[in-house]
Amino acid sequence: MVSTDADSPVSTTPAPEEPSAPSGGSDVEAEQGPTFDSLGLSAGVLEAVKALGYETPSAIQAATIPSLLEGRDVVGLAQTGTGKTAAFALPVLSNLDVYQNAPQALVLAPTRELALQVCEAFERYASNLDGVRILPVYGGQGYGPQLTALRRGVHVVVGTPGRIMDHLEKGTLDLSQLRFLVLDEADEMLNMGFAEDVETILADTPEDKQVALFSATMPAQIRRLSKKYLRDAKEISVKAKTQTAANITQRYLMVSYPQKVDALTRILEVENFEGMIVFTRTKSETESLAEKLRARGFAATAINGDIAQAQREKTVNQLKDGSLDILVATDVAARGLDVERISHVVNYDLPTDVEAYVHRIGRTGRAGRTGDAISFVTPRERWLLRAIEKHTKASPTQMQLPSVDEVNATRLSRFDDGITAALQEGEKIEFFRDVVRHYVEEHDIPEVDVAAALAAVLHGEEPLLLEPEPEKPAYEDRRGRRDRDDRGSDRGPRRETSTSRHSGQPLATYKIQVGKRHRVEPRQIVGAIANEGGLRRADFGNISIRNDFSLVELPADLAPETWKALESTRISGKLIELSEDSGGGPVRRSGGRFDKGGRQGSSDFGDRPRKPRQKRKFD
Repeated sequence: MVSTDADSPVSTTPAPEEPSAPSGGSDVEAEQGPTFDSLGLSAGVLEAVKALGYETPSAIQAATIPSLLEGRDVVGLAQTGTGKTAAFALPVLSNLDVYQNAPQALVLAPTRELALQVCEAFERYASNLDGVRILPVYGGQGYGPQLTALRRGVHVVVGTPGRIMDHLEKGTLDLSQLRFLVLDEADEMLNMGFAEDVETILADTPEDKQVALFSATMPAQIRRLSKKYLRDAKEISVKAKTQTAANITQRYLMVSYPQKVDALTRILEVENFEGMIVFTRTKSETESLAEKLRARGFAATAINGDIAQAQREKTVNQLKDGSLDILVATDVAARGLDVERISHVVNYDLPTDVEAYVHRIGRTGRAGRTGDAISFVTPRERWLLRAIEKHTKASPTQMQLPSVDEVNATRLSRFDDGITAALQEGEKIEFFRDVVRHYVEEHDIPEVDVAAALAAVLHGEEPLLLEPEPEKPAYEDRRGRRDRDDRGSDRGPRRETSTSRHSGQPLATYKIQVGKRHRVEPRQIVGAIANEGGLRRADFGNISIRNDFSLVELPADLAPETWKALESTRISGKLIELSEDSGGGPVRRSGGRFDKGGRQGSSDFGDRPRKPRQKRKFD
């Protein structure tokens, strides 16, 4: 689950020459402004905010919360990392009626990660409100728990447009009593192909609802949505201070989620670090990761919001004096941590807002020293990396996973250093020299063999060096294909692959079990697969929608985690059942529609040969 520690209220500073707000709005200066006490929040919400340690609202919060509490619609133009979640969550919670079980607030988010982040924020801010129920609704999760929660009654629903539309079409989500609707990261939602779903939801919910729209930019489509569905909206423009220190070297590693622990282990072995903070999104992850690192021989411990203050102080002192090397922490737990010995920060889980990224890597490079920041980026988090690059005006350098040879060279070097250091301990070495000399004389064994045996005993069962990595087969071999010259003539023509016009990567044709009779459109296919599989729009090629199925061009070598994520993906309520297409050549454009060339009578179309189709013109 994605933590919302990163979205804590923080003071922001606009750029020196910040453009003025749109007409009728206000441009918010991030100077010392009001406190949370003066914003008009309910007592229970204010108590939760104070318990979290928040004191001064960010610029977007100071301007947005009073307007929302007054009942006005709001358009917030703010970058990721300005504290938007609290800006809408706190006033919504302050106005909830806990005795009404039908959903009163709906928050639409473009991705499941953001939906989970927002949901966790609501839960933290509602910690002192009895009976408030909040439900995340997103694709990739079974319908059962969602249906059970909806039947029991919820107050706030946070979800992705596709899954919300599925529930509306099934009649399992009743929004007739909706009072608040929030569009979070609206521009990203539209970029992912959810424009029609968003408009349908806006049009089918009560007219007297209060709407808050948050977006990093104001393209024409967002402007049109605002004018059509918001009433007398107040526009608020805020820019965050997102500069990163020049003395911090920023790198990132593309890695799948299951590879993270091994990748971190290799980095810890190769990097020359003093002290390190490894950031995760959740409290439970801090404990499990710290345990795994200790099992691998590293001096690591966890620090999170559940750690008592006395234990926290003890841990920080251990980090300072060198008895502890690695701290695995959440954002909240690391707030205010200032230890000069921290040379490295690792974003084990990439934060979902830019301000949190800036705060995290700012834990290193203190007191004029240099620092290193390494971020793990999974395929579905590439958009987060792009957001960081855009808003921090910095370009982290891509790094490669340390090789087996590099790890082994480091291990041997440290082994040598250990011997060198031990030889400096005069009296201790003299004693063991006598012990070894006695053994050599008694057993007539060469001294070098005795030294090797002692090293083996001390090192234990774990091998000193990693085994060489097996050579990865060529791309065509991994796909189970052989070279053209090795094929028998009776095996038919070799399947072709195309190349993405945008990313340049090879594409292959995949089949999904939804088509025209399910009333799907290309935008729904792109939105669902991109959202659930962590793909970009540039990863898609042509799309051919047939009666009972569709053919989609996607990267030819889909990652295992992408396959797994798409196993439970639904479009229009039906599992897509993604599989590689075995029917012939690539999808191609023909007559204004997407069509598929290749063999007739392939496995996709039954045993009977197809009749030639007439080309159709553009409608």
